[in-house]
Formats: sequence, C-alpha cells, structure tokens
Amino acid sequence: MIHLKAGQNTALTAGTVRFTAHTAGTVDLGALVVGEDLRVRDEHDHVCASRPAAPGVTFAGGAVDIALPQVRSDAHAVLLFVTAGHVLGTVTATLAENGTPTAEFVISPTAGESALICFEVYRRGGVWKLRALGQGYDRGAAQLLPAHGVPATATPQAAAPTETAERPAGAPGIPLEVDHGLQRMWMIFEDAARSAAALVSARDYAAKRLDQELSDAVSNPATRNTPAADAARAEAHRRHDELVGIADSDHRRDSDHLGREIAEADSVMPAALASWLAPAWTTKAARSDGIRLGELYAHDRGELRVPYCVPVPLNRPLWVDTESSGGASRVVGALVARLVAALPDKPTRVDLIDLTGGLRGLAAPLAPLLAGPVIVDHADIPARLGALAHAADLAEIAYSSGQAVPPSEHRILVAADFPHGYQASDVVHLAQLMVRGDLIGLSLVIVGSGGVDFGDGPLSLLSQSCRHLPTMPGTPLFDPWTGNAWELDLDMLPAEPELQARYLRL
Repeated sequence: MIHLKAGQNTALTAGTVRFTAHTAGTVDLGALVVGEDLRVRDEHDHVCASRPAAPGVTFAGGAVDIALPQVRSDAHAVLLFVTAGHVLGTVTATLAENGTPTAEFVISPTAGESALICFEVYRRGGVWKLRALGQGYDRGAAQLLPAHGVPATATPQAAAPTETAERPAGAPGIPLEVDHGLQRMWMIFEDAARSAAALVSARDYAAKRLDQELSDAVSNPATRNTPAADAARAEAHRRHDELVGIADSDHRRDSDHLGREIAEADSVMPAALASWLAPAWTTKAARSDGIRLGELYAHDRGELRVPYCVPVPLNRPLWVDTESSGGASRVVGALVARLVAALPDKPTRVDLIDLTGGLRGLAAPLAPLLAGPVIVDHADIPARLGALAHAADLAEIAYSSGQAVPPSEHRILVAADFPHGYQASDVVHLAQLMVRGDLIGLSLVIVGSGGVDFGDGPLSLLSQSCRHLPTMPGTPLFDPWTGNAWELDLDMLPAEPELQARYLRL
C-alpha cells in the first residue's frame, strides 16, 4: 500500500474504488462530483448518508464507492471528504481498489478543522488518478459544501452556511487561468509543484529530526562518548538517510511520470503551447488558448523541466525584466512568435518601439507584420501610443452602448527600453491599454528595467499589474499552490533566418 503525503498522486488501475476514513470520534463521509472549477452542477452531485447515490458514486455502510466508468462523462473529479460536529484529530483516509487497500493518507489538522477533503479522484487524459489533498475547513460542512457549489437549501449534513462562505484561497486542485490545452499544462505544473513540496517537506522534517536525535544523544555528559551514544548517532543518521531516500525515490517516480506526460502533451499541443521541435510548428496553424513562455526547474529537485504557460488573450501584460533590450531580443522574438501562432485566424499587426536598436535584428523578420515604421525616436512614441489608446477608448464606448464587435485583428505592442525615454503621458497610455487593450485585440509586451523602485505613481501601478519575466539566472518564481521557488528558463527564438520565418508564420 502506498502512503501518500499532501499533494502526491498515483494512478488508479481498477474500475471500482472505495473511500473510508478513521479518526477518534464520529465522522460523516461524503463525496462531491465536480467540474473543472471544482464546483458541483447541482445538489444531486453531493453524495452523503441522506443522499446516497449519484451516477457512479454511492454511499453505503460508512464508505463511499466509485464505479469510475459510470461517473458522468463531463465530470472532472470526485472530491472525497469527512465532516464532524467537533474538531477533528488525526484522520487516516484509505482508498481501496477492487477491495484491496492501495493508498493511505494520514492528515493531522492543526487549525481547528471540522471538515477535510481527503482525496481527489480526478480524470486526466482518459485515465483516473488519485491525489492526496488534506484541505481543511474550520467551519465544517457549512463552509466546505457551499465553497464547492452545493446550494444552501441542499446541505443536509450541516446548518445553513454563512453568507461569507467562499472557496478557500489557494485550495488545492483549482486550475488557475486555464482552459483546454492550457489547462493540461497547468495541471502538470500543479502536480510537479505538489510533488516538489512533498520532497522539500520530507527533507526538512528529516533534517530537524536528525538534529534533535543527535542533540539527545549528546545531552548527557556522562554518556556522550560511550558506545551507546555512538550507536544512537549512527541510528539517527540511518533514519535520516532512509527517510530522505524514500522521499527522493517518490519524487523521481513522480518526475519520470510527469516527464512522459509533458512529452506526450508536447506532441499534440498547438504551436503556441509547444516546444520549438514539436510537430505543430510544421503543420497547419491551430488556435490556442495559451502561449508557452519557457521551462521551470529547480536544480536541487532533479532534472524535471516543466513548461510555463499563460493564457491568451493576455490577461496581464508581459514585462521582460532586462537592462539590455539587445540581450533579450530572442526572448522577445519567441513571445511574439507564440502570440502570432496563438491566433492564426486573425491578421496580426505589430507595433515596435526600439529606442536603442536592441531589437534591430527582430525588426527584419517582423517586417511583413509591422503596423508602421519601428519607433526609434522617443518623440514619436506619444503619437503611436495615443492612437492605440484612442482606438481602445472608442471600442469601450461601443461596448458600453451595446454596439461592440469582436476585434478583426490581433495587435501586438512591444515597448522596449522602458521606462527610459518614455514621457509621463506614455505611461498613462500604456496603463489605458493594459485595461482596455483587449477591446482592440491588443497584447502588450514591455521590455526594460523591472527591478527599479518606481514609487507610488502610475509607473508603479503598471509594473505591479504586469507578469514579470526575469532574464537573469537565480531569480525565483513561486508556484501558486505551495509557494516553492522555481527558476524560469525563457524560450528564445532560434537565430537562423529560415527558422525565424517558420516560427513567425511568415
């Protein structure tokens, strides 16, 4: 039987699974059949003692049984939980496949929780998997059920929820800013993040336990230099190495599985989400809901490299943090290539501001897409940004009057060498485009100094609203599920002209 830690997952091979849980005191078991937003469709997706059946999910004899092939086809997952009328102690959750216990998860609540989501049985690419969650709710079922969409009038296990009950911030399993192909990439990222968190947690625990046991071994001056103390120290190191070894082995297993999943995904993703060597770049362009920025990795956690992707249209401008636009030219080229590839059904026009000439090498291959001459003089910036901002204002007026029409083209604005040479009015125009640019189909990419203290003015607000992409090694990014640090290796447009033409779809 596998002993899971929070965030770890494992594949399910049987068609029928059973969820049970044990703790001190009486608890009630239940299940929620949820969509990709982790919310039920209606009260019939809530299975418990008083509502014991939904398609493929039944409650009987103090257990929840799931016949996986019978779960409704549009369901994303089944959340398995326990609730109690008291503060929960340690809960041992078990999942059995065809009657044989195969996974166990021990949860020790520390914040007065009276309800816990123990497991998530979820569907990934036609295969069912199990993830250990441990998400707690200190207001019990009255908080858990409404957070997942169970109507207030249909919560028989608990009193009516308070009006402020919401989905808990950072609840495990919630895909952020994702859909379709992008969703798959973010789910892989989440699995990698949780596996990394389990490894880090196990290493930290092993180190603290070793330190404590070594201290205990030498705490008595009369025995610290005896064979017994030597044996205690040796045993402490053995226990430490054993725990770290198991954690490393589990993480390698997870990483190997995710590596295979990444390779499989790369072979079917649209070009904007795929690596440069993927087959999508040599076939007919397909629309994408996201773009790939690069790969996330952590040297101390193995060789796994996870694609880092964001949605399109861009919900936040991209800011390439660099002191040299020239040094980041191929990074900018990769971003533009993927933005072009994401929306192949619309003509693309690019506005390029390049005051220092650092992007001169990019201007030539982009020439067929340029909306006008490359801006190399700061005096020409206000007119170009003003025209775009004015178009966005008109689009907003049309939208407010109910006469809006979808943008007929995709505009990409690359503002390089920022903020040097830009006037205050230019910053205001960029801020306006950040808010209203989607109305004219605009994607905004800023290239320049991002680590500067801009004070409290419009420049600071613009910086805080952007998604910053570091170009210097050693700059950490933190995943949204566990808060662990990753490094980002940004994709770069190949230097060969023929490849640039291919990737820019010219």
